[in-house]
Amino acid sequence: MTLPDAQILIVEDDEEIARLVRDLLAREGFRAGIAGDAAAMGAAMARFQPDLIILDLMLPGEDGLSICRRLRAKSDIPVLMLTAKSDEIDRVVGLEIGADDYLTKPFNPRELLARVRAILRRTRGERREEATRRFAFEGFVADLDARTLGGPSGEAVTLTSAEFDLLACFIERPRRVLSRDQLLDWTRGRDADPFDRTIDMTISRLRKKFETAAPGCSFFSTVRNNGYLFVPAVKSLT
Repeated sequence: MTLPDAQILIVEDDEEIARLVRDLLAREGFRAGIAGDAAAMGAAMARFQPDLIILDLMLPGEDGLSICRRLRAKSDIPVLMLTAKSDEIDRVVGLEIGADDYLTKPFNPRELLARVRAILRRTRGERREEATRRFAFEGFVADLDARTLGGPSGEAVTLTSAEFDLLACFIERPRRVLSRDQLLDWTRGRDADPFDRTIDMTISRLRKKFETAAPGCSFFSTVRNNGYLFVPAVKSLT
């Protein structure tokens, strides 16, 4: 699925790679811009709001991890991180600070397109033509269409797109044990790597955010060799 109006910002200092990615995306109907570093990215985002940022890890000046961390402090724009490094820790850190996905260079163009489409399906796909889906649990209110989460005191709880997608899986299937394979399939598509640890890391981030909003809460239970269980009773508000 290509969303004709989807805008993608490529933050990459290698001009040849940046042009190749831009041209690849353009052939598939996306609108893409290029920024070579953090300053150029900031200037581009002052002109338009991208629907996805493809962010290189190794950049001159401020690196991709720092940019992603800073971006996550104020925005939930999805981030696909590119890295030439094979060290697992770089990918883990990228996901822990809020990147939605990562791809190691050199990459297959078809895989890049598949990951771009998967992220956009999650964040910009057509909403169901039905009543707003709002749910309450333990003082929290989640609006699955507006993609918002309100805390017990009415404050907004900021989630990345990947965090919200995963939470929505549990809210729609409360008190059911969901396996990692199921969660990967629902959030990242059938091409997801079965050894991908994204689900575990995203669960960890969700736990921390719920604990911050409601100290002492314990919403996610790990079921050994099976997956995870969302513990609270969920009530539909529609």
